[in-house]
Amino acid sequence: MTGDEPTPDRILQLANGYWSTGILGVAASHALFTHLEAGVDTAEGLAGRAGISQRGAEALLDGLVALGLVETRGGRYRNTAQASAFLVEGRPTSLTDFARLKLEHADGLKALPDVVRAGAPVNATVEVADNPHWEKVVTAIAAQSVPVATAAAGLLRLAQAGPISILDIGGGPGVYSALWLALNPQARSTQLDWAPINAIARRRVAERGVADRFSCVDGDLHTTDFGSAVHDIVIYSNIAHQEGPQENMALFARIRGALKPGGTLVVSDFIVDDDRGGPPFALLFASEMLLKSKHGSTWRRADFQAWLTKAGFEDIAFHPTPSPATLVLAR
Repeated sequence: MTGDEPTPDRILQLANGYWSTGILGVAASHALFTHLEAGVDTAEGLAGRAGISQRGAEALLDGLVALGLVETRGGRYRNTAQASAFLVEGRPTSLTDFARLKLEHADGLKALPDVVRAGAPVNATVEVADNPHWEKVVTAIAAQSVPVATAAAGLLRLAQAGPISILDIGGGPGVYSALWLALNPQARSTQLDWAPINAIARRRVAERGVADRFSCVDGDLHTTDFGSAVHDIVIYSNIAHQEGPQENMALFARIRGALKPGGTLVVSDFIVDDDRGGPPFALLFASEMLLKSKHGSTWRRADFQAWLTKAGFEDIAFHPTPSPATLVLAR
């Protein structure tokens, strides 16, 4: 072979990609990264601490080394910097709950062939407010918003913004409100979401000691009034990919009316390039929306530009974040 000929290695990696989901999800379920961070550095020690077989611990460690999440030296193991930052339980950016959730979701991929043929979920589940899965899902995705909310706060100079009013539409776990109210002691925030989800947000915001400046409106974002010229900042995080073009345009127009003159809309989403050539995470996420929504997708920068312009926004800027999400600030 000359070295320029194609090999099947990459295709075999992709075809066996479920191994990665399984190894990461199971390792997170048994808190292996947390035990490694605490100094347990052998397969035998991890097996004892996690309550699993030594053979199972060895197989998981082999897989985690292959995935670049654990390093080995002389039979001793330790987390890589990435695993230490994002897979140790109890840290604000920990994705362990998300890794466990994705393991549970893996079986759902069996429906993808039928969904691709139909162009929408074949047996679509209508989401309702009192579905008990919200506790697990909302908690699992919370950590993903932390670096994005932090980046947005810096762009907005939120700490110096003074007494402002914030509306977080579909705010889920309340990450933006918890972080932003802690940064700005004069700010007040309102979250609009279903009642069981707002209950989760109240708990998490209270843990940050800022519950006295946080309120919730229980309702559906499609039908609940946002108010007229009452907010300095409106947050629209991880909503656009769940909605179709017409729904996003309608919501942006309503948000424009809810903002005070000079107010800012903050959009966070997985946004693809105009030629749909990247970035990889956003492109892959389009299949997730095909599986789980009737009209959602990952939308292009040009789509957001057109929708926001039509809604009356004139100053529209796109900003990268330390995550797969892109921030859009529109005034």
